[in-house]
Amino acid sequence: MSIIDPTRFHVQTTTPPIWEKEQSFQEIMAEQLRHAPWLMLSILLHGIAITIFYLMPADPSKGPDNIVQITPPPDNKEIVEEKPPEPEPEPEKVEEPVIQENEVTEINENVVEEFTDDISDTKESAFDGNQWNSAVGLGGGAGGKYGGRKGGRGGLGKGGKSTALSIERALEWLKKHQDEDGHWDADEFMKHDVEGAACDGPGNPVHDVGLTGLALLAFLGDGSTMRSGPYKEVVKKGVMWLREQQDEKTGLFGTTSSNEFLYNHSIAALAMVEAYGLSDYKLLKKNAQNGINYLEYHRNPYMVWRYQPRDGDNDTSVTGWCLMAYSSAQFFKLEINTAALDLCRTWFDQMTDPVSFRTGYSERGGWSSRRTGEHSTRFPREKGECMTAVSLLCRIFLGDDPKKDKMMRGQADLILKKPPVWTTDGSIDHYYWYYATYALYQMGEGWWKTWEKHLNDAVVKTQRADGNFLGSWDPVCVWGEDGGRVYSTALLCLTLEAYYRYSRIVH
Repeated sequence: MSIIDPTRFHVQTTTPPIWEKEQSFQEIMAEQLRHAPWLMLSILLHGIAITIFYLMPADPSKGPDNIVQITPPPDNKEIVEEKPPEPEPEPEKVEEPVIQENEVTEINENVVEEFTDDISDTKESAFDGNQWNSAVGLGGGAGGKYGGRKGGRGGLGKGGKSTALSIERALEWLKKHQDEDGHWDADEFMKHDVEGAACDGPGNPVHDVGLTGLALLAFLGDGSTMRSGPYKEVVKKGVMWLREQQDEKTGLFGTTSSNEFLYNHSIAALAMVEAYGLSDYKLLKKNAQNGINYLEYHRNPYMVWRYQPRDGDNDTSVTGWCLMAYSSAQFFKLEINTAALDLCRTWFDQMTDPVSFRTGYSERGGWSSRRTGEHSTRFPREKGECMTAVSLLCRIFLGDDPKKDKMMRGQADLILKKPPVWTTDGSIDHYYWYYATYALYQMGEGWWKTWEKHLNDAVVKTQRADGNFLGSWDPVCVWGEDGGRVYSTALLCLTLEAYYRYSRIVH
């Protein structure tokens, strides 16, 4: 195959070489302008327009605006909109129970306006409605030991349907017999029975404050608060009435007309603390704190409580109610003297026999109190272990551990030997049953299972189911003549609420 030499061929063309075609930039632009004279005219007109625009004077009214918007001076801010809410006044120290009159008066006016202008006007609250306050802590209450208050009819299923029905009927009876002003009348509650046979069983009217507190505790224990639950209106009216009974200067609920007035005050104080904490009503903080302050003022120096302030006399029964009020106040972050809690434990130690484990009323290993004469004959002291039950429950709330404390287990055994029985031999003691039920529910295990069986027969099956009596219990117990039918009904309703009123502290 032959190889072709490319150099031997010569191709002729009429196209000039590329280097001969090159033109300068000026030549190209001149050529374009010759063919498009309008382009030059357009450029000239645009140049004139731009020159005129830049020569125009600026509007002085618009210049500073942009600067002000970018860097606004601090003085132009609306401080009112950014102002944080005013903090609540600090509660009084427990060492100073006397309240300044001007502060309390101001709060009273606010709360009365809150309640009386439109008692149901709380729609702005996220916790309103007739639904159960099952969390009892989502803003409208507290978790922890109060976290189980869904109510017997709120789906817990504890205690069985018969217990739930019994609680419902008791609350309905109490609701029906509440006065329009919010309180429960010890001796005239039957005026609400307009048809049929009126209820009997009047109590002593000096205990109206205590009975109102006791009834409120039953509704609060079942899950209703001032903001939620089917009985929130009942709670509102009752709390409002209690507020009106509180002394502006001392914080005392009620009067000192009865020798046992501290029972009334301590129960009312406990109810006010729970209403404040569970309802999350800040306006009640003063009332709750001042109620606790009075208890601290009344307490004996370096010891506990009894009937008269600081007279050196002490007893287990009154101390039990006061301790429960202190415990709730501490839980809801009110101020208490924590030294008082240690002194309560010391008192219970002094009153408890180390061999029998029985706690006395005012002497070591003694029995519960009775009035002299026929009362002590009708209700023999040895029929119950009331003060032992008070001591055991209080120790649990003080944080003592029965698994490490032989005495507490011994007290539970002692209580279990005298279960609730509805008889005519003087054994009926609603006060004892209340404390014992809560103590043994906390103890759990075999103690509670055994006690619970007796509780159903003694309480659930003895509730009245006829006419105007429906839902109540006859006040045929140790202190029935003092408290009457309202007392028996409220206290036994609270007793059945032991299934959920307090969460189990002992694990």
